[in-house]
Amino acid sequence: MVLTAPPQLRNARRVSAAPTTRPMWARLDWPLTLAVGGLLTLGTLLVWSATSAQQDLHGYVVKHLVNICIGIGLAVLVAVTDHRWVRIWTPVVYLASVLGLAAIFVPGVGAVVNGSRSWIYLGGLSVQPAEFAKLAVVVGIALWVAEKTEGALGGSMHSVDVAQAMAIAVLPAALILAQPDLGTLLILAAVVMGVLAVAGAHKRWLIPLAVLGVGGSYAAVRLHILAGYQLDRLLAFTDPSLDPRGAGYNTIQARIAIGNGGLFGQGLFHGSQTQAGFVPEQHTDFVFTVAGEELGLAGAGAIIALFAVVLWRGLRIAARAEDMFGRLAAAGIVCWFGFQAFQNIGMCLGIMPVTGVPLPFVSYGGTSMFASLMAIGLLQNIHVRTDHRFGLGVVVRSRVARSRY
Repeated sequence: MVLTAPPQLRNARRVSAAPTTRPMWARLDWPLTLAVGGLLTLGTLLVWSATSAQQDLHGYVVKHLVNICIGIGLAVLVAVTDHRWVRIWTPVVYLASVLGLAAIFVPGVGAVVNGSRSWIYLGGLSVQPAEFAKLAVVVGIALWVAEKTEGALGGSMHSVDVAQAMAIAVLPAALILAQPDLGTLLILAAVVMGVLAVAGAHKRWLIPLAVLGVGGSYAAVRLHILAGYQLDRLLAFTDPSLDPRGAGYNTIQARIAIGNGGLFGQGLFHGSQTQAGFVPEQHTDFVFTVAGEELGLAGAGAIIALFAVVLWRGLRIAARAEDMFGRLAAAGIVCWFGFQAFQNIGMCLGIMPVTGVPLPFVSYGGTSMFASLMAIGLLQNIHVRTDHRFGLGVVVRSRVARSRY
């Protein structure tokens, strides 16, 4: 008797082996691309408006556009790289990010900005290694969990796998805490929790991790691990009127600026708070207040809607990913963008403490732009090789597997 594979499996093999004829640009996730393009466009206009009253107007706008161009180039490079090389280079990316974080503490290399030693200045170039550490932790944990579970029976995670995955984030987190950079530390915690949850870690790990995070934050305040200005920001978050000219000033002015916007805003380049320079760091950390004041609820809502599209497409890419590495990397990026956007917009609205994190794709800043667009390139990489190389095969193989049991 001759044994033959079921027709569904034979079709799956034919789909998987079928050559891809469409050009890569046609296989991109275009809703994701257009949403990011919309955020980049709005961000450029908001940075332009926030710096229009300064003498170095063209310097900021030109640098912002240059940063976007470099970031797009990096995104394209990541998107077209063979996925096998992405996995091979992941340990190198992780090690480079750790070395970058450690270099901050080398005398003459690291620099203190706004009370935090977060920057490296090399000639006229400034780099914030913590931004690249976000991407490094995402791909590092994704690779480790994939290597542990892809060949395991049932693909489930054991306690030792969870502990090892967490250990990957411990060293970057410790170096970031030493800067100190509380905002980035919170983002890393959200990323780790999200990746472990998607990987299938048991709730007996996730719940204690959440409790540990809350308890650790409380201990950091009580034991004075955080810098004095960070403690002042936390107190100002609970009641900005405690220090209206100091730690509470940013929150108060941000609320006033957004409140001035109304439904459709005061018009681009016409915001009273923005053009008078009342909101500090408005082209970086508080760029959302420019949208709230000058574009109103409609413009601010458009930014939130575009972020919702980015998160939706990222979740879709994660759900349809062929391998564990792609699934976890996409999920980690979604957790990163989602929590950071919520944190930035929340501190502008006064529902989150001021932590000094930029708004992805919108705020002025080279390192943040590069890391964020590289993450988008990775999402596109996962999407292209899933939808057009293995996508239909995954659906068919899953149906065949269900029919067996």
